[in-house]
Amino acid sequence: MKKTTQLFAGLLMLTGVLSACSPAGNEGFMRRVETDFRHKQELLPRDDLFGIFDEPMTRQEREAMMFLYAYMPVGDMTDYPGDFYLENVRSALATRREMPWGDIVSDELFRHFVLPVRVNNENLDDSRRVFHDQLAPRVEGLPMYDAILEVNHWCHEKANYQPSDARTSSPLATVRTAHGRCGEESTLLVAALRSVGIPARQVYTPRWAHTDDNHAWVEAWADGRWHFLGACEPEPVLDLGWFNAPASRGMLMHTKVFGYYDGPEEVMKTTANYTEINVISNYAACAPLTVTVTDTAGSPVEGATVEFKLYNYAEFFTVSRKTTDGRGQASLSAGLGDMLVTAVRDGRFGIRKVSFGREPQATVALDHAIGDEFSFPVDIVSPAESANLPEVTAAQRAENDRRFNREDSIRNAYIATFPAQPAVDSFARAIGVKPGQIARFITASRGNHGEIMDFLREASRKGCTGRALQLLATLSEKDLRDTPSAVLADHLYNTDKDADAATVLAPRAANEMLTAYRSFLQREIPAADAAAFRRDPQHLAAWCRDSLTLRPELCTVSTTISPEGVWRSRTADKPSRKIFFVAAARSLGIPAWIDPVTGNLFYRHAGKDVPVDFESANDRQLETGRLKLRYEPIPRLDDPEYFRHFTLSRFDGQSFALLNYPDFEPWSARFDTPTDLETGYYMLATGSRLADGSVLANVSFLNIGPNRTTETDLPMRDNSEAVRVIGSFNSESKFIDARTGRETSVLLTAGRGYFVVGLVGVGQEPTDHALKDIAAKAAELEQWGRSIILLFPDETAYAKYAASPAASLPQTVTFGIDRDGSVRRQILDAMHLPGNVPLPVFIVGDTFNRVVFESHGYTIGLGDRFLHTIHQL
Repeated sequence: MKKTTQLFAGLLMLTGVLSACSPAGNEGFMRRVETDFRHKQELLPRDDLFGIFDEPMTRQEREAMMFLYAYMPVGDMTDYPGDFYLENVRSALATRREMPWGDIVSDELFRHFVLPVRVNNENLDDSRRVFHDQLAPRVEGLPMYDAILEVNHWCHEKANYQPSDARTSSPLATVRTAHGRCGEESTLLVAALRSVGIPARQVYTPRWAHTDDNHAWVEAWADGRWHFLGACEPEPVLDLGWFNAPASRGMLMHTKVFGYYDGPEEVMKTTANYTEINVISNYAACAPLTVTVTDTAGSPVEGATVEFKLYNYAEFFTVSRKTTDGRGQASLSAGLGDMLVTAVRDGRFGIRKVSFGREPQATVALDHAIGDEFSFPVDIVSPAESANLPEVTAAQRAENDRRFNREDSIRNAYIATFPAQPAVDSFARAIGVKPGQIARFITASRGNHGEIMDFLREASRKGCTGRALQLLATLSEKDLRDTPSAVLADHLYNTDKDADAATVLAPRAANEMLTAYRSFLQREIPAADAAAFRRDPQHLAAWCRDSLTLRPELCTVSTTISPEGVWRSRTADKPSRKIFFVAAARSLGIPAWIDPVTGNLFYRHAGKDVPVDFESANDRQLETGRLKLRYEPIPRLDDPEYFRHFTLSRFDGQSFALLNYPDFEPWSARFDTPTDLETGYYMLATGSRLADGSVLANVSFLNIGPNRTTETDLPMRDNSEAVRVIGSFNSESKFIDARTGRETSVLLTAGRGYFVVGLVGVGQEPTDHALKDIAAKAAELEQWGRSIILLFPDETAYAKYAASPAASLPQTVTFGIDRDGSVRRQILDAMHLPGNVPLPVFIVGDTFNRVVFESHGYTIGLGDRFLHTIHQL
């Protein structure tokens, strides 16, 4: 009580100081912050989460700390000490005084885009201080614009792109790993820019409109405006990246601004933690659209949930969720293309296509009941390309290329310090195992190899090597790259040696950052409760239901609260509660897990898998039925794939939640025969992506009843006149440049966009004929301007070709050697071709990994066929 009284007294004194010394706008803002701060404190009374405010601070420090605590998600309060935030606040304020642009960065920009520690849903770390010490000397004397470019060059020294799972590594972990996906690279760059006082924010297109996947990059503020740049992909100037053209075809770009924000951009959503703003107008032509939801009588419906859905990965992915106002309306601005809109209220829903830029108003009637079975086709058109490219001189490009190559060499020199095979072999002998047992763990751990090797070394010393390897086998590659040995040791040495590895020993429950929760929970859970939970895990479910307060409104940035944080605060959201249940159960030796497909929670007791229902006092009974999908093949698609051609989503009471079956699993592997599904109401989406980005889609609604089989069609639409996406090819595939002898990749050779890859033979009539056909269209193919990469199986084959080369091939041809056959295998697998397929084999693909053309063996008029495809792209 005494601490609370002191805290409120301090806040009242702060308000007085603000009234006397701050501009009226800032004073009004801080009054709102104070109100939100006090409300947060009332909601979270446990565990002295606000104790840091008893420490002495300056007025600026206290104001900044109050702002952070008013809006940070619960997990940030429970999982990181107050001293961590105070140190970051002091560093940010000191940097603002130190940097020459500190005076021109407004309080609003500093507060929202420099001060916050969190960028996305990453694990927080000490990167602000570490990055500042390295970057401050490099940006000294530079104008703000050039400083942004310089920081990005530094980031390129530290990391380059590598796809990975959705969990976001911390900035320091990304540097230690030396690579990251776009979300991690952009988190790194934002953290680096903020470390030297430059306002920065991460921008996401939640999904592309014209192709599958998404992307993240960075906006940085300089000299009065926001500029964009590709993280860890330095260009000579700002507002330039490989994604200028794709972004011009985007339908939505957004950023989450820490705290309550009232800037000039369109606000999409305001939560207790952040303000989501729409920045699509920075990149593409766009238009607003207002949806009016009505009942069957035509009257507006207030409080309906409206979801704007973009087709991507064969799913209609929700890019914005809104609630209708008193007029039954919800609005969004988006790029000039098509989306699907659903509206749900009180057991009824409506669905229709909307076209931004062509219809400013659209009405969605709640004319379907949940459970209605129907199907309809829908044609989805993506926005047209309208890229705006800034001017770059030849000198600027040459200097940037020089620096780019040097930065690659710096990063590669660091990567060369990771353990190579001889070091792995030596370490394996030292701990008494075969190299093959540990090589994949050491290799995948990259810059975290010291932690993994320390863990294995100690396990060997304690006679637990086999068990340690079982634990490591449950982890993702990202876990290996950023988990400390102490966390792994906590789980290894506090788990019964005979417990199941997957459901008890494994530290991971979902996609959370791993922590040393096991010894903590074993220590904190009272012995009597632990015994009751073991006798009947339903008591643990009841404890979670009765003892934990759900505060989903305070956990809205895709972060989770650690199991330790949930225990200390007795606060969670639904994902954190599931993770806590799994952590607590496993800590007590109870097998528990979250189903990766459905998200359902289970424990095993008395030999049975029991689903958990926190809303019920009794064991939940999971009713199931079966689904069989009938498929009639269309040309070039004998076996549709999940996430590429079709998806299933189950209605959860508010919206349709996607089932996460394995990526690109064939239809024949699961749905050609009846497969078990939880009973309920489902949406089946299918789509054929055409080369111009448009989609021939179909949406079906069906019911899965208990103990019966539902059979329905899997409709894949086709347009024989259009170029369709027929497969996937990894544009980062590597080969040897035949002329330089150096390893390169398709992406590095072709740059972003379309390309041709050909597997060719030597002295074979089909290859000779194909090359002549290409030579006959050399001028047109050169005018197209994209790379044609011709790959030979080995150096001998290329030397034989070079002795009598085909004349007049386009100047855009690059000759390469597929020395290990990896490119050949990938093309044959993607195109479902046999291993003995006759050469040559050609594909037309792009750097979004789409294949739109394939040819193999003897073909007449190959050059014309290329051009026919190219002209439709």
